[in-house]
Amino acid sequence: MIPHIRNTIATVLALTLSAAPLAAADARHVSEYSISLGILPVATAKFTSDFEGQGYKITGSFKTAGLAEVISRVSAETSVSGRVVGDRLQADRYNLVYTSGKRTRVYDVDYANGNVKATRIDPPPRRNPDTWVPVSDKDLQAVLDPLSGLIFPGDSKICPSRLPIYDGESRMDLVLSPAGTKPFSTAGFKGDAIVCSIRYVPKSGFRRGRTDIEYLKKTPMEIWFAKADGANVYAPVYARIPTRMGPLYVTAVKYGG
Repeated sequence: MIPHIRNTIATVLALTLSAAPLAAADARHVSEYSISLGILPVATAKFTSDFEGQGYKITGSFKTAGLAEVISRVSAETSVSGRVVGDRLQADRYNLVYTSGKRTRVYDVDYANGNVKATRIDPPPRRNPDTWVPVSDKDLQAVLDPLSGLIFPGDSKICPSRLPIYDGESRMDLVLSPAGTKPFSTAGFKGDAIVCSIRYVPKSGFRRGRTDIEYLKKTPMEIWFAKADGANVYAPVYARIPTRMGPLYVTAVKYGG
């Protein structure tokens, strides 16, 4: 199955879409994604974003599909809630329920003013202190959750930018660099998308020597952002993630509604 799938969900597969966070009216936005390894469909994902006043909540689901489900069944339910602060979405609580086969693990993160206040993992993972890179207190300051962290107000600089992401276990930077624009169309959207290359920089919360992490560090990814119809926000509509088994593609099949 897809290597290092939980971190992939946390960084790029956790693609989200919000309605205009700076708008006065309450709004809901729904986006759906197909995920394929080369030409082989392997998973689907769906995200719903609700805004009420200055508060927001994003919920999402992920599950394997096709041949991948026969080989290894993986699913995830994730959510984040918080407040719109200035030109950013600032999380109060992030949750991920990740299931692989018969094993389920739950991640809960509480934030306060952009800093991590508490993390709970149930059941706690086993870690070898000789190879594990621990997350320091400094790593948990001024971080973004992996869902609303990928949403940009319409007047923001999308790339270049550096996104400090914490997913409940791993702390990483996603470094975005400009790569032009490309046309993109799907149900609910037709127009130009902003293309960014991504460099994955692991900071802490991982095991030294992991081949998949070393591979991602050396191989650039790509992500496209499009403006939601009628909303002053950009969110992902396409991503290409290299793996040792071949490129993983995440494509929006619905963007809005």
